Amino acid sequence: MIYYNSDKVKNIKNISDNSLYVVTDFDRTLTLGTSKSSWEILSSSFVDKNYIVERDKLAKIYRPIEVDETIDEKTKNKKMIEWWQKHIELLIKYKLKEEVINNAIKDVNIMDKRSGLIEMLTSFHKRNIPVIIISAGIGNFIELFLKINNCYFDNIIILSNFIKFKNKVAVGLENNIIHSQNKNEVGFTKEIKEKINNRNNIILMGDILSDVKMIKQEKRDKAFKIAFIEENIKENLSLFKEKYDMVCTNNTSFYDVNKIINKLI
Repeated sequence: MIYYNSDKVKNIKNISDNSLYVVTDFDRTLTLGTSKSSWEILSSSFVDKNYIVERDKLAKIYRPIEVDETIDEKTKNKKMIEWWQKHIELLIKYKLKEEVINNAIKDVNIMDKRSGLIEMLTSFHKRNIPVIIISAGIGNFIELFLKINNCYFDNIIILSNFIKFKNKVAVGLENNIIHSQNKNEVGFTKEIKEKINNRNNIILMGDILSDVKMIKQEKRDKAFKIAFIEENIKENLSLFKEKYDMVCTNNTSFYDVNKIINKLI
């Protein structure tokens, strides 16, 4: 089901291609809300029993915090940093091998994409509209997911957690941790800034309230913000409607989303 602000659509329609860019989350946004996340794929592939026990303990503690929209921003940010750091420490502690990543990547197609995703990304590519994926997931999987689906176009940039290996064993991340609460434009590279220079219209897509922070405060009123929610829908729907211009539930397809987007561009 889709709920959207029809007045917002009317007010910002007819955006030109050269004035627009897209900022989007990945897990449960470009993929289905019922799909495995990139972290879950890694976790199910790395089968050290001790790792699994410790990983599951962390998830039971921190996942409810992540999806609880009543927890204040500062507290949630602190807890998400704790979760990501502890999980990465587990990968190092139990010596995650690069071959595990490579083998898991072969099964990356178990990440269920939303129907219509390829068509949407292809359209953005043909129209030369930059697409910036900011994800608290694992960049290694996201990149291959796009390649497998033949849509890793040159207008797409991924900001995510890329696992770093030394002597084929995990030693940490390539860059700073990106978690669900710190995804934003502050971390944009020079390459990204050049791609979006002089583009003042934005389509933003995410699956949690804090995803609106992927763009700066002063840009949010002008942006068209789309949310996908599958958990705690009844409790969270009104909160999402306050933050987003369009809220999608029940694994809404991009075919339906695109009908609204096409009214804008």
